[in-house]
Amino acid sequence: MSQGAPTATPLDDGIVAAAQACLESVGRAREAIHGVIFGQETVVDLALVTILAGGHGLLVGLPGLAKTKLVETLGTVLGLDARRVQFTPDLMPSDILGTEILDEDAERRRSFRFVKGPVFSQLLMADEINRASPRTQSALLQAMQEHFVSVAGERHDLPRPFHVLATQNPIEQEGTYPLPEAQLDRFLLEIDVGYPDRAAERRILIETTGAQEVRPKPVMTTEELLTAQRLVRRLPVGEAVVEAILDLVRSARPEGGDAAVRDKLLWGPGPRASQALTLAVRARALIEGRVAPSVADVKALAEPVLKHRMALTFAARADGETVPGLVATLAGKL
Repeated sequence: MSQGAPTATPLDDGIVAAAQACLESVGRAREAIHGVIFGQETVVDLALVTILAGGHGLLVGLPGLAKTKLVETLGTVLGLDARRVQFTPDLMPSDILGTEILDEDAERRRSFRFVKGPVFSQLLMADEINRASPRTQSALLQAMQEHFVSVAGERHDLPRPFHVLATQNPIEQEGTYPLPEAQLDRFLLEIDVGYPDRAAERRILIETTGAQEVRPKPVMTTEELLTAQRLVRRLPVGEAVVEAILDLVRSARPEGGDAAVRDKLLWGPGPRASQALTLAVRARALIEGRVAPSVADVKALAEPVLKHRMALTFAARADGETVPGLVATLAGKL
């Protein structure tokens, strides 16, 4: 067996048949998204991993790098009801969750009626989430984790599937707030969006400034996406992959972690990071046409899963250390 290959695990016929059908539809969706979003292949694949794994994603990058267009394209291609909220300093929690209004009927009887906010969608884009106050940012916590919201003591279930893809500007920019650690931990992946290379930017110039602009088309239905998400949870994970995930996550903690990094960390990832990696490696394998993940998938997803779940000490930052650098060191030991 080659290094990094998954431990052989028998597959029942039902999973094999479902996987073959799913591989084709996911492959078409991936191709359709790449046909609209140029020069961000890794970003697109990580966003797809996030949704197939049933999680939420945080897109971090400067304005103008197609983060909004990516989310809109994902909604169209995957057949999801998508909505967008532009986060601003004066945005209130009720602007996201919804509110109760007082209605009066023809007989002048009054009653309260709940008006749903944009969170009641299958794909919510929280644009520039860190420009709103921490109070408003935290309004998404219950929805992201529990898939329902409580307003005036009443529970309101969210649609299935439900995903939040939030965009975040670098915190050095004016008018930004850092996200609370508890909210960061709810994001399955943190995805860095960088500048496209010259060839990709040339293609952007040619294909987006003409008389006809390329527009995404639906490729999957909501039911097909839900089927793919259920399949991801059924895909086998070999013992070598499980051990690699445990080794990586446990080595990234200040208590009991790897000797090379533990003194440089204020805190490290908890069990939710292990859960996120286990789901994400399965989804990545599916996107790449495989029915079982490998240790190579763990290495590829180590940074987007772990970096927002770790924090450096002041001394480590003063010495020029970075969280991605420490994660790369740990992943290199797998």
